[in-house]
Amino acid sequence: MRRGWWAALALGLLRLCLVQANFAPHFFDNGVGSTNGNMALFSLSEDTPVGSHVYTLNGTDPEGDPISYHISFDPSTRSVFSVDPTFGNITLVEELDREREDEIEAIISISDGLNLVTEKVVILVTDANDEAPRFIQEPYIVLVPEDIPAGSSIFKVHAVDRDTGSGGSVTYFLQNLHSPFAVDRHSGVLRLQSGATLDYERSRTHYITVVAKDGGGRLHGADVVFSATTTVTVNVEDVQDMAPVFVGTPYYGYVYEDTLPGSEVLKVVAMDGDWGKPNPILYSLVNGSDGAFEINETSGDISVMQSPAQLQREVYELHVQGANAKFNLQLVGARGIFRVVPQTVLNEAQVTIIVENSAAIDFEKSKVLTFKLLAVEVNTPEKFSSTADVVIQLLDTNDNIPKFNSHYYVARIPENAPGGSSVVAVTAVDPDTGHWGEVKYSIYGTGADLFLIHPSTGLIYTQPWASLDAEATARYNFFVKAEDMEGKYSIAEVFITLSDVNDHCPQFGNSIQKKTMVLGAPVKIEAIDEDAEEPNNLVDYSITHAEPANVFDIDAHTGEIWLKNSIRSLDALHNITPGRDCIWSLEVQAKDRGSPSFSTTALLKIDITDAETLSRSPMAAFLIQTKDNPMKAVGLLASTMATVVAITVLISTATFWRNKKSNKVLPVRRVVRKRSAPAPRTIRIEWLKSKSAKAATKFVLKEKPNENCNNNSPESSLPPRAPALPPPPSMAPSTGAAHWTVPTVSGSLTPQQSQLPPNPKTMGSPVQSTLISELKQKFEKSMHSKAYF
Repeated sequence: MRRGWWAALALGLLRLCLVQANFAPHFFDNGVGSTNGNMALFSLSEDTPVGSHVYTLNGTDPEGDPISYHISFDPSTRSVFSVDPTFGNITLVEELDREREDEIEAIISISDGLNLVTEKVVILVTDANDEAPRFIQEPYIVLVPEDIPAGSSIFKVHAVDRDTGSGGSVTYFLQNLHSPFAVDRHSGVLRLQSGATLDYERSRTHYITVVAKDGGGRLHGADVVFSATTTVTVNVEDVQDMAPVFVGTPYYGYVYEDTLPGSEVLKVVAMDGDWGKPNPILYSLVNGSDGAFEINETSGDISVMQSPAQLQREVYELHVQGANAKFNLQLVGARGIFRVVPQTVLNEAQVTIIVENSAAIDFEKSKVLTFKLLAVEVNTPEKFSSTADVVIQLLDTNDNIPKFNSHYYVARIPENAPGGSSVVAVTAVDPDTGHWGEVKYSIYGTGADLFLIHPSTGLIYTQPWASLDAEATARYNFFVKAEDMEGKYSIAEVFITLSDVNDHCPQFGNSIQKKTMVLGAPVKIEAIDEDAEEPNNLVDYSITHAEPANVFDIDAHTGEIWLKNSIRSLDALHNITPGRDCIWSLEVQAKDRGSPSFSTTALLKIDITDAETLSRSPMAAFLIQTKDNPMKAVGLLASTMATVVAITVLISTATFWRNKKSNKVLPVRRVVRKRSAPAPRTIRIEWLKSKSAKAATKFVLKEKPNENCNNNSPESSLPPRAPALPPPPSMAPSTGAAHWTVPTVSGSLTPQQSQLPPNPKTMGSPVQSTLISELKQKFEKSMHSKAYF
């Protein structure tokens, strides 16, 4: 009865102490380009319609529990996707725009109800041709001198397209094909066509319509091309290319007899042929006056300087012109980059060309600048002019940094790649020339230890000694740096994934395994394949040899072994067993699904019993339940022992303090103990002898005295006897006061144990022996693999 109570208590405490381990679920990693798994390196076109099913989250739980999926975003960003928690289907719920957001960060999670596993993923938004070219810095108004040489560039239009690839390339065309102008289709530079001239007096303004087209691309499954137009207004600037023109020629003047010297006899009027910027007219007499006449150089008034009597001829023919020693200087084709000082010169002068806009000078765009210096007479009717070519050679400076052609590089190599294998090549370009444009590559980061990069070519390859293992580390992530000679640099990120190779064979725990099978229930074998990916780590099971062969069936996927449906009792099993033995030996095989496939075999010994035999022995039933988990049995044993020790300590402590309070003995006083009434449970109290041999014995016990002794004999159920009187004190002389030894009392409560010999039926059955042996083997295996309960 008491044993049953203890067993029930131990089992109850066991249920409270044991917790079944539950492993967390995990996502499948199906690699680049997959639409099924954990969204690693997943990319999506920006023209994907809202409501589209774009991906499926996929994972598994080791215990086979139902799993659910979730997706979340940072509160400061948009919630672009939604997910079906049951099937993992991810749907696009907001429009994408690569030009505004080319990466989307999300947090995906998988849960089995108890464990939650989260991963941070980055979804790359790829480009679609959804942007049209756009001209910048409009409106375009250009002032061009009318004497600009044919073929000269007059302006540059610029349009940008935010798309990438062919959709972001822009070419230029003129809408009017009969225009005196032409445009470079790649650079957008407008030029005066060969053989064409401008004339301010004939046409002062020209309007040029320029069309910018992108290279075309895909949008919503169709090929599209976008374009934009702009108008360039060209104002023709008048230059001094027209001589002055006299108005009202010929002129006649008369001198009368009474005309006084200094009197005005004639006025000539001339107008500048350049109407846009007419210069003041200066008049002078070239010949024919013989000193008799003078002209006012600004007004054109001609006066006689002699009296009529002094004039030697009846008719004078005068020739009038303007001044020719003054001229203006201007730069043609400099486009506001340079200016000339001085701008007006008399006779001759030394001029200086000054940089006016240094930001417009770029060696990478144009290494040579050419323009013309134009000199035009100011006060002459012919307005003769001359030009000089100015050529400026630019020198390069290190004003650019190396730039990678991509922000990240993705590569995948097999795990059995030998040392020194090429992985991926990165490329960065520095537009500077000479040593300024030389690029040196390097890698760094926690994942870069197994890799090298060629400093000049950018080829990344594995270390010669590197041994890759997808089972140990399946992904590597590090940074690559492109640096010029002056230390200017840019950075890109490299992602390398190892492809799993079937280089492990399935392994059983032991080459010989022992199992106990209960009729109607299966036993399970398990082999572990340490490969990293499916199908290399998926295992199929089979029975390769059994005598006879028609007793067992095996589930190829789970490894569960059953008796065939025709065998439903031990008697039926005995009928086909030659020695009526219920212990069978099978050869089982575990084979992975890789290519090539690997397999391993093990010997399995099965001890078969039935539920009726188990019901006779609860211990055997428990061993059956824990045969596949030896640590569970160890936990039960440890918990039971801890419970028993805790209860014993509590009862002993309570008994000690109760006895201590009720049995205080003062010096030189006799201890009198009250006889206790019989109790349902026996508590035996022992009195210990005094430590001093010279002190008188206070109490005499029937049993042999022993400290902290528990007497479990049948006599312990009788009431305790009164202690006998101590013997008279010794008469030996003493040098001091007598010392009294105070006896102490201790006791413990223990259940009675039966004195009957043990029952052979309860000492253990063959089933128990087999189970205990199997449990021992599994426990040793677990301890060997450093598994802790």
